Amino acid sequence: MKEYSQDKLELLRARILEMAREAESKSDPLIWFEELYKSSEGNEEMIPWSNGEPNHLLVEWLEGKPPQGRALVVGCGLGEDAAYLSKLGWKVTAFDISPTAIRWASETYGSLDIEWRVEDLLKLPMEWQHRWDLVVEVHILQAIPEEVRVVAAPVLPSLLAPGGRLVSVGRVNNSGVEITGPPWPLNREFISSIGGDLENTSFDLPTESINGEEIQRYISSWKN
Repeated sequence: MKEYSQDKLELLRARILEMAREAESKSDPLIWFEELYKSSEGNEEMIPWSNGEPNHLLVEWLEGKPPQGRALVVGCGLGEDAAYLSKLGWKVTAFDISPTAIRWASETYGSLDIEWRVEDLLKLPMEWQHRWDLVVEVHILQAIPEEVRVVAAPVLPSLLAPGGRLVSVGRVNNSGVEITGPPWPLNREFISSIGGDLENTSFDLPTESINGEEIQRYISSWKN
């Protein structure tokens, strides 16, 4: 994640919060993603979760795991994680609900053999079920309201082929108090539920400092 001055960080947070609240008022709580990407007009500095690099926790998790087939990147944004997986040798499909994000990512990584798709996690093609050897979800569940999240999370395990793996990365809420978002850091009970009946194969809680703030992350993986 980028390092911003405190003033710029507050401006970006206020901008995203305003977009998210307006989207909820329109009963379309996910539309703010497209509004953010579109209004950024190609300026990556306006996308706070994108820094041109794959998520470092995902990179560490992938070490020592040879590419074994098809990988699906959920809510791929500007495509850094998808590009990293492709370079490792995975056959990658990456989707986002934002057409602007998909166009942006496909232009940035046009030289890579990645299938870019505009899709809604709640309305994925039926043929995607039980298809993927690896499903990657980074910072998506924490970016959507609870009423959407509880419906979206159970979709993830259903995407895995036999023997496939699911990996999820996000922020942890240890306060016991609901936090105003987005993002909405996730409590450990919810994180544990993401994999459904899958075998949980790893769970780590690293802490990092961003803009002087100590943030606890999680990375958890499951196997079908």
